[in-house]
Amino acid sequence: MIRAGKRAEVLRSNTPWMCLSCYHCVVRCPQEIEITDVMYAIKTIAEKEHTYPSNVGPDFTGVFIGQARRFGRSWEIGLTARHYLRHFPLRLPGMAPMAFGLFRHGRIGILPHRIEQRKQLQAILKRADELERAQ
Repeated sequence: MIRAGKRAEVLRSNTPWMCLSCYHCVVRCPQEIEITDVMYAIKTIAEKEHTYPSNVGPDFTGVFIGQARRFGRSWEIGLTARHYLRHFPLRLPGMAPMAFGLFRHGRIGILPHRIEQRKQLQAILKRADELERAQ
């Protein structure tokens, strides 16, 4: 769509906000397109220009990034709870059985797991922020 001149439609689309950044599409793409990087670029432009369809996607991204900065990784229960309390509070109780099942089978934990080298990660992220501000 971007190459077809539909920039505005792309920036207003929900599609980039649905990207999980798992890189599965990149691995499978026969044209070797770095699709995840394209999605990140679209989200960045949409945030700068405030052209995203709603604040749900950017808010989710913000919570995710905040957790990654703080813990070095995502904390599923905290991410879900914060996101759903902010945007879909009435849906949260319906998710409890699934969360309990995931917890019971050891797939998620109640407390966040922190990576061991958080100080190094935070130094890298601080430098990246400095470089981004300098542009």
